[in-house]
Amino acid sequence: MVALPTPTDREKSQMYLQRYMAHFPAAGEVVIFDRSWYNRAGVERVMGFCTPEQTQRFLNMAPLVEKAMVDSGIILLKYWLEVSADEQTRRLKSRMDDPRKTWKLSPMDLKSYKRWYDYSRARDAMFAATDTAWAPWFVANNDVKKRGRLNIISHLLSQVPYEPYPGLDVELPKRQKAGNYREPSLAVRRVPTPF
Repeated sequence: MVALPTPTDREKSQMYLQRYMAHFPAAGEVVIFDRSWYNRAGVERVMGFCTPEQTQRFLNMAPLVEKAMVDSGIILLKYWLEVSADEQTRRLKSRMDDPRKTWKLSPMDLKSYKRWYDYSRARDAMFAATDTAWAPWFVANNDVKKRGRLNIISHLLSQVPYEPYPGLDVELPKRQKAGNYREPSLAVRRVPTPF
């Protein structure tokens, strides 16, 4: 007779980070985890989706797993995109007021919004436990998204060995002359330009 574990037992025995192992990069690949790797230390902790013991286990294990990753040749860069409380408010109000963005607003956003300092405490604990010499955190001010993204890209490129692209020595060729081409006098339907 074989006793199979129940789903609950299986979940208890599964290492949290195991769900990400299949997505680790192979040689020459780049993999980006958009905050999901650290959900256990952030949103899961704050919103009660895991126990304090599960959070602590993650915080204890993450540096060890990251050390194994780095020791195997993976370049691991961790970026925290810092947004001020005022900017978070502005972005959420924009989602509420702009019909093009309302789809982005979730009930979880509103629940999380009022827990700013719980999230701040969770971030601080995460940094304290997982900012290591082999996998440090880099904090990027992201109040201005474009500037934040450019700063991260610039920093990332400074951390990864690569051959700079030499560029092309190209000039635009001269366009042909119009010759006998004339703009037609067709009435076309144009897209409105409210922006």
